[in-house]
Amino acid sequence: MVSSRRLAATLARIACSTGTVVIAGVASMAGMAGGCVTSSDIEGLRSQLTDVQRQVLQVQKQSSSKEEVQSLEASVGKQMDSLLKTEADMQVKLQDLSSQIEALQAKLEDTNYRLAQLSQQIAATNQELKGFRGAAPAVPAGPAGQPLPDGGGGAGPPPAGAGPPGERSERSDRSAGDPQALYNAAYNDYLKGNYDLALRGFQQYLESFPSTTLAANATYWIGECYYRQRRYRQAIEQYDAVLNRYPRSDKTASALLKKGYAHLELGERSQGVVQLQHVLRQFPTSDEANLARQRLREIGVDGH
Repeated sequence: MVSSRRLAATLARIACSTGTVVIAGVASMAGMAGGCVTSSDIEGLRSQLTDVQRQVLQVQKQSSSKEEVQSLEASVGKQMDSLLKTEADMQVKLQDLSSQIEALQAKLEDTNYRLAQLSQQIAATNQELKGFRGAAPAVPAGPAGQPLPDGGGGAGPPPAGAGPPGERSERSDRSAGDPQALYNAAYNDYLKGNYDLALRGFQQYLESFPSTTLAANATYWIGECYYRQRRYRQAIEQYDAVLNRYPRSDKTASALLKKGYAHLELGERSQGVVQLQHVLRQFPTSDEANLARQRLREIGVDGH
């Protein structure tokens, strides 16, 4: 038998130490202690006390977990604020970088355009030089200043001097038996813009000397005369003649290029594009390929 006062005091201390969560259980046990208790009652009380202590520990753990969660939430909140600020700063920097890139792209496009224009001018100049090289060499002059027939058909620049159109008939008569002089006279007329005279001169050359090494050149320059006169259909016929009759001549690439130009001038875009693409495939490293690539870009076609 245990004193009820002593048991009640013990239960009171437990109630104070465990808090309000187990007050009801302790009060119940204290009520039991109002009188004398047996050993079995004490064992039951101990069992109940063990349960109460277990519950107290769980409550303390839950309370500790809640504090940790709150602390973790506060830490996460601070990190989120820091990340949002960093993201905002990065957005500003990215916008500045994007503006700089756009400015650089604009400058690059302008530089590429200028380089393309320069490349086109260089290619055109090279083509003109090639035309001079494709022409016959100047006929050496004799003591009286008259051309000396050499019977040769080599390529070279035409003579610098040429008489006015009124002297064409007399000059043609003098050069009728000289293929070199006839070719030079016709080419000089072309350079001066006398396309009708040049056209007749090159035609006469082909009629009189169809098998010389300059026959392909003469045919090409007939096409050029037509092209300069905006007679594009006749020009295409002459360019085709160069491609079909003289496929290995040095005028093949030029004829293919100018054929493409002529189709474009006639509004035949698809045919013109095909011819220019042939230039790129067959003569990829030539000056004509550079001109073809530039023209394709101008009409919005990829020149690769």
